Amino acid sequence: MKNLYIKSVMALALIFTFGACETESNFEDSAPSISYIAVSNPAFSALEAAAVYGGVAGVLSNSNPNDPDGNYTVFAPNNDAFARLGLNEDNLGVLQQSFLTNTLLYHVSNGNSFGSSFVNGSTSTSALSLDRRFITRGGDTYINGSKILATDINASNGTVHVIDKVMIATGGDIVQSAIALQSAQVFKAPELTFLVEAVVYADLVGALTASEGSPSFTVFAPTDQAFKDLGTALGLTFTQPTDIRQLPKEVVATVLLNHVIANGGKFTSELDAGILSPLGGDPLTLGAYTNGTLTVTGVGNGSAVANMAIPDVQATNGVIHVIDRVLLPNL
Repeated sequence: MKNLYIKSVMALALIFTFGACETESNFEDSAPSISYIAVSNPAFSALEAAAVYGGVAGVLSNSNPNDPDGNYTVFAPNNDAFARLGLNEDNLGVLQQSFLTNTLLYHVSNGNSFGSSFVNGSTSTSALSLDRRFITRGGDTYINGSKILATDINASNGTVHVIDKVMIATGGDIVQSAIALQSAQVFKAPELTFLVEAVVYADLVGALTASEGSPSFTVFAPTDQAFKDLGTALGLTFTQPTDIRQLPKEVVATVLLNHVIANGGKFTSELDAGILSPLGGDPLTLGAYTNGTLTVTGVGNGSAVANMAIPDVQATNGVIHVIDRVLLPNL
């Protein structure tokens, strides 16, 4: 996969840089533009910096040429949303620019969409032609796994809704998404390199690749450090991905399948504390839903829980939650 996202000509036409200045004459007596709302609010300084670093031409101070009424709808992650990923306006350079650009576009839609239309189970198509799902939970509304904190902020060229997580979609299936991280198409430093090696070694690429009629999955994806920690716990040294091949192939396959649930692909906002049945056979235990994430534990982990480092990554055949521990079955 050459790029993390399916490229679209809309990325050339869509306007998403919050960094430009806007004068009063731009909107005169009307509401300020989406751009002006962002740059004038310190709670969105990380979003403003991300848009500048993303290098997309133009500004959201203008009308949308792809909408008859000239409007956009923007789901705007606040500074706390970026902080969940360890990001702020000063360290966005750890991300590949193309990934960041397309991530921003994933938060934008053509036309005006108001909060009253966010009905449980309905969808909204982003500027990357990828759908996002609305979910209601406990009186709150979520888009994918991101909680909508404020709705219907009026702008001269559309509407802004504030969310508490940065939404991430890959445009590829589960395997392609893992490879994108492994090949440094997301972060400039490779990640999930052990997981990709393990999937190849265990002959599971085909099972996790999207095809016509294939199921969708929820996948818990352990980080490289999680695999290194597993090696240490087993009395082995995992310093490079191929070291996973010290384990028997059937053991690696069983462990990997313990991370895959054939439940259609669930965002955190659709998960509850309790038991999940992975393809590996031994149950997983989800902890309480707290601040938009859940812990997860395998029966072979004892009381040691895995935390979600990057939750709610949308793939074409499911949802990926990057976790900080390998989930062990009974071996």
